[in-house]
Amino acid sequence: MKTLAMKIAILDDFQDCVRTLNCFAKLKGHEVLVLNQHFGDPQELARQLQGVQALVLIRERTVVDEALLSRLPDLKVIAQTGKAGRHLDLEACKAHGVVVYETQGTSVATAEFTLLMILASLRNLVPEVANMNAGVWQRTLGRQLHGRTLAILGLGRIGEQVARAAQALGANILVWGREGSRQKAAENGWTVAASREAFFAQADVLCILIRLSPQTRGHVTAEDLARMKPDAILVNTARAELIQPGALVAALRAGRPGFAAVDVYEQEPVLKDRHPLQDMPNCLCTPHLGFVELDNYESYLGQTFDHINQYAASGGAG
Repeated sequence: MKTLAMKIAILDDFQDCVRTLNCFAKLKGHEVLVLNQHFGDPQELARQLQGVQALVLIRERTVVDEALLSRLPDLKVIAQTGKAGRHLDLEACKAHGVVVYETQGTSVATAEFTLLMILASLRNLVPEVANMNAGVWQRTLGRQLHGRTLAILGLGRIGEQVARAAQALGANILVWGREGSRQKAAENGWTVAASREAFFAQADVLCILIRLSPQTRGHVTAEDLARMKPDAILVNTARAELIQPGALVAALRAGRPGFAAVDVYEQEPVLKDRHPLQDMPNCLCTPHLGFVELDNYESYLGQTFDHINQYAASGGAG
């Protein structure tokens, strides 16, 4: 069967790095369009993608639904890094005859980044770097993780890796979540909070690491945050929508928790319109870097390119 040469679009390559990856060579023989700019309007995005037969989606950065698919009559295949999530309408893809591939990966990069956010927050790393660059020497006293309570909401793959790394540094691990998380915590010898209220109240550092679903949207409430200590740190490297809208901004203004480190936002990318958290002195904001790492990109995108080549080698049979 003849291998198809396809027109492929890779969306939302914010760093313009995909062409530099070793795995990019897998697309030799195809026509490849790489978009570095995010297009939120489906009509404008469709104009950019005319004639495209294959889409490569990096995580959940672009919504692919009926509004977009109906404007892309040539589209045959979508290769998704990671699992298809809320951004990808699988029923609409099926109705339009578009084959969807998913990829498998690890949670190492996000777990490492979560630990980085914890330590940077505790040691006031970013403001101290800014102070030194401004000619000011040592203005804060940081705190160590050793001996403090690291509370983990959701003990999945990322949560377990963060817990193990933090435990190695001497943190006391406290867990809350669904029954599976509480059971896994007990198996690992970690403390399960006596209640949801106690979980938020006892945390020195609290990491939100549950998956976003219709059931978990707004899972962390204003009442939960109000129970936290005035010197506690909340870290969110999962999804912004896990916290009730506006609750974290209000909580930081009220001083419970005293600090937050946030890598995720309701609307991304955050560009000209600043997010309210960016203007808060007690919040460290990063541009969704948890997943963004070289080995992750080589693995995930390499798999997506393999899927496209598999589809092309089948002559479009899927």
